[in-house]
Amino acid sequence: MYQEILAFVLSTVGWVLVSSTLPTDYWKVSSLDGTVITTATYWSNLWKACVTDSTGVSNCKDFASMLALDGYIQACRGLMIAAICLGFFGSIFALVGMKCTKIGGSDRSKGRIACFAGVNFILSGLCSLSACSLYAHQITSEFFDPLYVAQKYELGAALFIGWAGSLLCILGGSMLCFSIAGTKRSVAAN
Repeated sequence: MYQEILAFVLSTVGWVLVSSTLPTDYWKVSSLDGTVITTATYWSNLWKACVTDSTGVSNCKDFASMLALDGYIQACRGLMIAAICLGFFGSIFALVGMKCTKIGGSDRSKGRIACFAGVNFILSGLCSLSACSLYAHQITSEFFDPLYVAQKYELGAALFIGWAGSLLCILGGSMLCFSIAGTKRSVAAN
């Protein structure tokens, strides 16, 4: 039972971190590499591009058309939204399927529900991990491309939060699935 509670806490914390990355502003931040004087900082996320001047005033422009966006931003949006939805349903199923809750029926059906919740958390973590990695790959490939002459960016804080949340979701979901397997073995031994 303690393993299920720990798995639920890890998965839920991971899901909260993944959910917090979607509206976070700093997915990519302008690079200061080779710059002597910085008058503005450019930053962007999945929904808008902004610039902050040296006085701290920000000016943002929302991405006008979804169809005019780069493919990797569309893919990242879809993967992050899928990750949040899967994590939400995973947390509900985990609450129903855990042994310490009174809803969900017999131990066998609760075990199946908890394992289904674990799979949802694992898929949520994989979706978020894929989205953050795809976005980071685009940033790093532009940064290290000597022929790319536009503004170069570095990895923002949202990517690191997303990676941490993804790993927690995968770890917690795996623990949920393995805790059910351990329960089945102990029931079969009795």
